[in-house]
Amino acid sequence: MRRLARVLLVAASAAVAVLAQAPARPQARFDLDEATVADLQQRMASGRETARSLVEQYLARIDAIDRNGPALHSVIETNPDALMIADALDAERKNRGPRGPLHGIPVLIKDNIATADRMQSTAGSLALDGSKPPKDAFIVERLRAAGAIVLGKTNLSEWANFRSSHSTSGWSGRGGQTRNPYALDRNPSGSSSGSGAAVAANLCVVAVGTETDGSIVSPSNVNGVVGIKPTLGLLSRAGIVPLAHSQDTAGPMARTVADAAVLLAAMAGADPDDAATRRSGTRDFSAALNRNGLRGARLGVVRNRLFGYSPAADAMAEKAIDDMKAAGAVIVDPANIPTLGKFDESELDVLLYEFKSDLNKYLLWLGPASPVHSLADVIAFNERHKDREMPYFDQELMQQAERKGPLTDQQYRTELARNHQLSRTLGIDKTMAQYRLDALVAPTGGPAWLTDLVNGDGGTATAASPSTVTAVAGYPHITIPAGFDHGLPVGISFFGKAWSEATLIKLAYAYEQATKHRRPPAFAATADLSRP
Repeated sequence: MRRLARVLLVAASAAVAVLAQAPARPQARFDLDEATVADLQQRMASGRETARSLVEQYLARIDAIDRNGPALHSVIETNPDALMIADALDAERKNRGPRGPLHGIPVLIKDNIATADRMQSTAGSLALDGSKPPKDAFIVERLRAAGAIVLGKTNLSEWANFRSSHSTSGWSGRGGQTRNPYALDRNPSGSSSGSGAAVAANLCVVAVGTETDGSIVSPSNVNGVVGIKPTLGLLSRAGIVPLAHSQDTAGPMARTVADAAVLLAAMAGADPDDAATRRSGTRDFSAALNRNGLRGARLGVVRNRLFGYSPAADAMAEKAIDDMKAAGAVIVDPANIPTLGKFDESELDVLLYEFKSDLNKYLLWLGPASPVHSLADVIAFNERHKDREMPYFDQELMQQAERKGPLTDQQYRTELARNHQLSRTLGIDKTMAQYRLDALVAPTGGPAWLTDLVNGDGGTATAASPSTVTAVAGYPHITIPAGFDHGLPVGISFFGKAWSEATLIKLAYAYEQATKHRRPPAFAATADLSRP
């Protein structure tokens, strides 16, 4: 989860550096560099590759780039059964044909998503080391059924960045500090830091992240990839280490909108164990991949609170708006959301209540074999293992959550209802109806800040972002690359009403095809200060 309202928001932004420019680290050519899901399927269909050969190449890439070389630390562990699964899928392809677009495709998933296999599911915490989930998370079941290969688990901001108000994004007790592949001294943002960095560095073709407030879109922004935070309920939350049920969701992270759409569709579905998914069902976003998708679309520019904190983000957004207009969009500027900033503090309070309740339920689901059985146990574990769990920052957010009462408390219920009214009825819904909009646009965030294990996230990392209003509302949000500042990626956001994923994908795809801003990282030691 991103830090919000000076506590949770980790909206990426520029930090002024005084370092001399260092050359990029030369890397051996990688044959799957920037490959898409469609590319890999074509290679397997032609016989040029197999699922096994893809897994072998990505595992070698992880060893060369993540374990060694730039040492990104974006992957906590790889799946010891990945090659065996690949062999079975290759045999199935030969005998019966592929199941669909993800058949034989290696996928990395965040370490807070449960897998009932030989990998761990720890949310980056040593407190869950050795715990064994009773079954796969529902979205993992969906991925396996689609023929995807779970290649490994990605590093993250421990406990989805809900431990301390002074944390450093991308750090976990189990995985260490994830590094940004565009400038290794810069932060990958959190909490889906490993998923963002791994996709950017071509350690996989697609990955899965999770978000409570910005944890998909912010890492996607600073790592130069596409991230989709879907409507709450499109993807099941069952089997995912929770932060807060009123905002939690998983989502895809990829190098292209098309790949993100394929992954999103594969994970969607109604789950009896998650009542919020009753409207989900089977999804297919292929019709939304329209190069002319911006033509005639009415897009509102949200300027209040979302512009003005990063010159780089503002400049990229202005250029993106011009490009959308050139592609046929009707721009309504401004189309401000009047309630922005009015629910930031109450959001945190709601999350504190829900974190205690939801985590205790999850730990009960893990069963007696889990090393910890409650939030209180986690806090005690961290105190006993300060040298490994709290060498850089404390756990005051966990302690605040532990002091909260049950979800029947009137304060919690009042704040949650008010937050929904401000973010939905009086926020996104009202603004879109007033201006007859198809979607809203704004900068996702600024360039990555310098990683600082002494002071925690810095720069303007706590600046306002469209992630907060969409997170509190439970509405969809897509970010895609919009350009670079000093060699660091910057993204643009499309967001809108509940269940409008197809519309947002159409708009994002058309913008992506018209601009083609994505480019792979160079693994530079620091940002390129010789040019903007």
